[in-house]
Amino acid sequence: MIRLRIDVDYLYPSRIRSFIHTISNLKIGKDYLKNSKILARMINDSPEEVQAYWFFTNRTIPDRDLLALINNPKHVVALHVVNDPKRELAQLEKATMTKVNHYTIHGTARLFARVLWRRKLGEAVAKIPDDFQLKSFHEYPTLPLDKLCYVCSTEQTVKAAEKYVARGEVLEVHPEWLFQRGTINHRGPYYETLRRILKTDKELETLAVRKKLFFKIATDTQEYARDVIPTDAFVRKLGERGIDIFTFIERKWCNNISDLPNSWLKAEDNLALLHVTTFDEWWKNIGKKTRNMVRKAEKMGVRTDIALRNERLAEGIWRIYNETPIRQERAFPHYGVSLQSVTQSVISTIDCTFISASFQDELAGFIQLIHGDKIAIVSQILSLQRHADKAVNNALIAKAVEFCAENKIGWIMYGRIGNHPSLDRFKQSNGFAKLPLARFYIPLTRKGRFAARMGLHRELKDALPQSIKYPLFPLYNWISRRKALARHRKQ
Repeated sequence: MIRLRIDVDYLYPSRIRSFIHTISNLKIGKDYLKNSKILARMINDSPEEVQAYWFFTNRTIPDRDLLALINNPKHVVALHVVNDPKRELAQLEKATMTKVNHYTIHGTARLFARVLWRRKLGEAVAKIPDDFQLKSFHEYPTLPLDKLCYVCSTEQTVKAAEKYVARGEVLEVHPEWLFQRGTINHRGPYYETLRRILKTDKELETLAVRKKLFFKIATDTQEYARDVIPTDAFVRKLGERGIDIFTFIERKWCNNISDLPNSWLKAEDNLALLHVTTFDEWWKNIGKKTRNMVRKAEKMGVRTDIALRNERLAEGIWRIYNETPIRQERAFPHYGVSLQSVTQSVISTIDCTFISASFQDELAGFIQLIHGDKIAIVSQILSLQRHADKAVNNALIAKAVEFCAENKIGWIMYGRIGNHPSLDRFKQSNGFAKLPLARFYIPLTRKGRFAARMGLHRELKDALPQSIKYPLFPLYNWISRRKALARHRKQ
């Protein structure tokens, strides 16, 4: 069983608003106990056996919505003593109509906190009378998850928490640190750690969030591999987690989305897509020049195979990554990566196939295909620049088409068309065509709606017409190269 101790010290995700409420007892805004409600839903949705002990202060009495969420055997209402144990116990039992059996003591080590909670300046903790009828929860060994998340990675924290759980010990959290990182308090965001422990919110596993100007925009990293159709529950979770806009594509080659809400915004997007039937059909449809390039690679001794994901492949990829800091006239993001990092990535990656191109027993190039629903996605295709005269990439594309045809994979996706002229020509010469499709944006918050009204939700490179964008590419490439070279000189 996973046992959680949840100390509800403050009402709001915002520390300042929580302090104001603690002093004045005034409710400010609509996000009363917001993080506590998120935690309660996570626990309720968890397939694991969970017992959550909720320790409420006299300033964090649960409202009707939170009481409804914790009204099941997974949850236990308990008391977090601030000043007067007996009075606060009576107040909590009356408000929750629940018999309380456990207590913890709210600590106020700092002078500011003692003033905030109206405690005597010489008292760090409240005094518990000898005849107090509740059982202390402090006797149970606990692991402060939010403190551990401040100093350790998610993977390290999950491993430590799993050991504690296996020993029957308690995980301790504070709702206010669910998503934010403290400085004075030395507590870190523990949402991702707890999500993994509880095995919940599976639909958010592949979510990628980035800050853009003043708002947060999220995408599903698997949006090209599978259909993403947001449900009301999914959208609510995103809003609760501070996402302002969610964006996704319509995979129109597989599925059309109907009955769209009026609040969803629509923009044009595209893919470089190749429809695969048979290898012979693809061979006939590509141009003579491309066929000659594939033949040239074979005549010069380039051999393509389905690669085993092992250390030898990882070392070959690492050598390709570190051959040059500049590729296709732009800074190459993988330059300088360590062999250990590449090895871990290659061996641990799932749902993908690596195709290798070898020349004289050396990895001259590779292509990584990510497997999705009815599609294979070209995640990477790279080759050594010193073998540029051997048409390695053409040979890799040919092998990828052969692989997909043999395995009944109907589509190959190779990024987009319109953001790199020379790469666009390579894609089109190998049979990829531009497929227009719809990208949707869902504003979730007031900030998101404002950003959408101002047109800030779209990327500048997508909003600009080709007639303006293409002449700017040389400038963009030059800036990219200069930044990369300056960065590497500092290292």
